[in-house]
Order: sequence, then C-alpha cells, then structure tokens
Amino acid sequence: MRYQGIIFDLDGVICSTDEYHYQAWKALSDRLGIPFDRERNNLLRGVSRMESLSIILEKSEKTYTAEEKAAFTDEKNELYRKLLCQMSTADLSAEVRATLEALRGRGLKLAIGSSSRNTPFILERIGLADFFDAVADGNCITHSKPHPEVFLKAADMISLSPSHCLVVEDAHAGVEAACAGGFDCAAMGDAREDARARWHLNTFADLLTIAE
Repeated sequence: MRYQGIIFDLDGVICSTDEYHYQAWKALSDRLGIPFDRERNNLLRGVSRMESLSIILEKSEKTYTAEEKAAFTDEKNELYRKLLCQMSTADLSAEVRATLEALRGRGLKLAIGSSSRNTPFILERIGLADFFDAVADGNCITHSKPHPEVFLKAADMISLSPSHCLVVEDAHAGVEAACAGGFDCAAMGDAREDARARWHLNTFADLLTIAE
C-alpha cells in the first residue's frame, strides 16, 4: 500500500462550510461599512480567522486596535457558529461517507488536519464526531496554514511519518503546508490544478485508486 494514513482538511474536503463563512464575514463587513463580496471571500480560503480579518480590513478606511480586531473575530465566529447549527448529517455526502468507510476498511489511519477551531462542532453536526483516529485543529496549533504544523501534529497523533501519509486539501495554502511538511498532497476543488500537489482529484472517490 502506497500510504498508511490519510490526513484530511475539513472545510471544502469532508464537507462545505464556505457559504456559512461567507455569510458571517459579510454580516461583519456590512456592519463595519467595508466592501466585501464573494470574489474577495475567495482570498480567505485556507487562512486563519485573524488573517482573514486582516484581508477584509485592507478595504477599510479606518484602523483598528488589536483589541477591536479580536472582538471582530469573536463576533464573526459567533455568527458563524449560529449558522453551523443548520448543519446535519445531510451535509456529509454519500460519496464522502462511502469513501471514508472504504479507506478505513483497508486499514488506513484517518485524521483531520484543519486550522478551524470549530472542527469538533462541525464533525459532531455531520455525524463524524468519533470517526477519525485523530483530530488536529485550530485548538491545538500556534501556526495556521501555509505553515505545516497542523499536518505534522496530525501525523504525530497517528504515529506516522509524513512520508507515510497523504494530505487531502482544497486550498492552495493547504497544498503549500502539506509540501512544506514533507507530505504528498492530493488536491481537489479550487486547488485541484496546483502543480505542487502529487495527485489531482476529480472526485473524492478518486482517493480509492490512489490509496490502493
């Protein structure tokens, strides 16, 4: 077998929370009178909450203190978590569920590597709270992607070296993080054509061929 473990990003890979992120950032931006649309929202993919705020505030005519910025990110996260309450097991596609179960059936160790601090809540909402062998997320790291910390921590949690793990990502920052950590990366979604990835997924189920 080519790999012994697979580490998945969460948002955009296992499930999609992009619309909820957009709605929460849009509500904050509107309140602050800052222009924000879906095109600009694409710049926030794969980066941390504070880095996302910094990108949004580039369009602001005002400057804000660190305390105000922290309050803004808390406000956005409260809005986001309220929206996440709409999520259910219906947000986990049949393809993703079947693929994950097939990979587990082959004896692969499966982990999450996500910068999101809401990872446990999202996994609970979609019915995967106890599915993965390990979850490394924004609650246990100090550096967000493109730093490789979250993937290195996930690999350590499943007792595997990066060379024995495959990272699955949909953001360019995530592909960069995987490569920086010494992992092979399978890219999908917005990052599918990223030349730094070893594999390029047309569908999530393509992992079954790669992990043979």
